[in-house]
Amino acid sequence: MPPKKKKGVKKSGKGKKTPTVVDGLSTVEMSKEQLEEHIVRLREELDREREERNYFQLERDKIHTFWEITKRQLEEKKSEMRNKDREMEDSEERHQVEIKVYKQKVKHLLYEHQNNITELKAQGVVATKLAQKDQGMQEDDLRKGVRTLKVDLKEQELSNENLVKNLKLKHDEEITKLRNDFERQVREIEAKYEKKMRVLRDELDLKRKTEIHEIEERKNSQINTLMKNHEKAFSDIKNYYNDITLNNLALINSLKEQVEEMKRKEERLEKEMAEVQLQNKRLTEPLQKAQEEVTELQKQLANYQKDKVSLAGAKARLKVAEKEMKDLKWEHEVLEQRFTKVQDERDELYQKFIKAIHEVQQKSGFKNLLLERKLHALTDTLEKKEVQLNEVLSASNLDPTALTVVTRKLEDILDSKNNAIKDLQFELARVCKAHNDLLRTYETKLRAFEIPVDELGFKPLESTVAGQTLGQGPAGLVSAPT
Repeated sequence: MPPKKKKGVKKSGKGKKTPTVVDGLSTVEMSKEQLEEHIVRLREELDREREERNYFQLERDKIHTFWEITKRQLEEKKSEMRNKDREMEDSEERHQVEIKVYKQKVKHLLYEHQNNITELKAQGVVATKLAQKDQGMQEDDLRKGVRTLKVDLKEQELSNENLVKNLKLKHDEEITKLRNDFERQVREIEAKYEKKMRVLRDELDLKRKTEIHEIEERKNSQINTLMKNHEKAFSDIKNYYNDITLNNLALINSLKEQVEEMKRKEERLEKEMAEVQLQNKRLTEPLQKAQEEVTELQKQLANYQKDKVSLAGAKARLKVAEKEMKDLKWEHEVLEQRFTKVQDERDELYQKFIKAIHEVQQKSGFKNLLLERKLHALTDTLEKKEVQLNEVLSASNLDPTALTVVTRKLEDILDSKNNAIKDLQFELARVCKAHNDLLRTYETKLRAFEIPVDELGFKPLESTVAGQTLGQGPAGLVSAPT
């Protein structure tokens, strides 16, 4: 319960009543209205205290009832726990009893299982023995059947061998007849087409020679015109540079002579001036001679002034001449540098020319070797194919229509191979001709630069084609005039 509030009236220890003090005033001193207000406040406080007391009493009763309920529930739970413990003990005892019973049952089942296994093993042994006996009887029957089949097979093989021998004899007779017929036909066809090929080859050779001759003439004429133009331009350039060098040398020589003359004149004038000065110092003759000589000296002085002026002009001209000489020397050095540069370019072109000749020789030799090998390989393959074709024709039994088809295909193949051989021969001849033309142009360039061929250290070899003569015109190096 909450504590009670103290009232405004106080009692003394001796039991005497003392007036209470409210808001700084005692109840004796208060008026009626103040006392009524004070009474109203006290009643309100009393009502509030009663309400609080009732509230706390209700709370106390609730707590007491809750405590009793929980106490009763606790006792019930404890009794339930005791019951559960007894039930668990009983169930544990029952479980142990059941385990013992099941162990006994398992022992009985194992014993019965062992008895069943022994019985099944005995039955299996008996069944396997019976099956082995049946299998042995079946194997004997099968062996007897195999022996009979082998005997029948040998009889059939003997009969088939006799039949094959008879068929082979008939086939050989027919093949010999057909071979003789086909060989006769092939000889006739070969003779006919060899005649046609000779005629066609002669016509094509004649046509090719005429065309090559025309091409060589056109290219030779164009080469001659180009060489003439080149020589003319080279001679013009050479004459131009020779004239320039000669004029420069003549001008340099004349200027050198003028400079030497000026130097000699200057030395002479200096000597005369020194002599005059010495004479002026040594002259101690009488005044008359001196006066007579004064006029002469004045004249000489005037001449000296003139010579001095002329000497200054000569020095100025000498400076101009030296400047011109420096310019000419500079031009001469420039021309020498150009000349050395032209010589270096000529040497470089010469080295490139030699290198190009070596490369062309190597390439042409390699191409010639490759073309010859290709030609030999094609001829070998052609011979092999002809032999194989003859064998196939002699071994096959073809009717005349099939034979004509085969011969036509053979002719087409032979024509294509012959064309390939002709193209390769023409290419070989063109490469050899190009190599020879390059050697000739190289020799002409060496002669133009006045270089002997023996200084090369080796002798260029001209390429030749076996069984053919090469033309005199260039081989594809100069285009035909348009």
